[in-house]
Amino acid sequence: MSGITAYGEKKLVLASGRAHPELAAQVAEELGTELLPVDAYDFANGEIYVRSAESVRGTDAFIIQSHPAPLNNWLMEQLIMIDSMKRASAKRITVVSPFYPYARQDKKGRGREPISARLVSDLYKTAGADRIMSVDLHTAQIQGFFDGPVDHLMAIPLLADYIRSRVDVDNVTVVSPDTGRVRVAEQWAEMLGGAPLAFVHKSRDLTVPNQAVSKTVVGQIEGRTCVLIDDMIDTGGTIAGAVQVLKNAGAKDVIIAATHAVFSPPAAQRLAESGAREVVVTNTLPIPTEKRFENLTVLSIAPLIARAIREVFEDGSVTSLFDGKA
Repeated sequence: MSGITAYGEKKLVLASGRAHPELAAQVAEELGTELLPVDAYDFANGEIYVRSAESVRGTDAFIIQSHPAPLNNWLMEQLIMIDSMKRASAKRITVVSPFYPYARQDKKGRGREPISARLVSDLYKTAGADRIMSVDLHTAQIQGFFDGPVDHLMAIPLLADYIRSRVDVDNVTVVSPDTGRVRVAEQWAEMLGGAPLAFVHKSRDLTVPNQAVSKTVVGQIEGRTCVLIDDMIDTGGTIAGAVQVLKNAGAKDVIIAATHAVFSPPAAQRLAESGAREVVVTNTLPIPTEKRFENLTVLSIAPLIARAIREVFEDGSVTSLFDGKA
């Protein structure tokens, strides 16, 4: 079957990099299409070769690529795919990056630091992208880095619907792991029926990556089920420490909910031993067997991405998927 699906005079192409083929296949199934056959391989020195096996001239091309480790390889592969499609005369190219690379480097924390999230946006544009689609950006300001449309998809409704089925919403407190995520926690609270909020105070040494110390909890959580939310879990140290702070403060139960399961070692061990009743994430990133554990639940983001792709292709409204809140 061809990887190009025609709808009247318009033609949709969904192409995937090699980082997370399972997610791409799920998105294609949701769209009722096939992935574009792509020849991709590495030369001996690490250079990447990409070529689509079919003509993409005049198509609306969506290039999906997740960015697990080694992130730089997969980013480069996606950029080369964009360049390939552009030179093959695709009419419009949309980058689908469920986990936006370098999203944490969105501003200068100290002098002489780069703003790498902006650099990635510039690279996408230079390669030939017309539009970007991503899920739960680390900060909303990243949308302004790209000179073109950015579709910022939200996984909160998907995660919140699942959480509602697992808790007594009358006894839930939504907890932000730090003050920077309070706005997101407010969105969570609204979707969980107006649940109260709390946040964990933590300190971080800007010179040491992946290390933060959770200290105290601000808010009423004693005897309540705490839903501890974040956009991503990397090494798991911060979130596991927050679970202990909540437990020590009298929380009845803790459920962790996050969109992006980066799970750099030793995250899986930390989360499994953290004392959280359940860890709920999405599959924006691949989670291999060695990073899975008993109380981990993985929800598929594919239906949301497929609906957004359909809206973009049909010149509809992606914002309508979120009741105007995206």
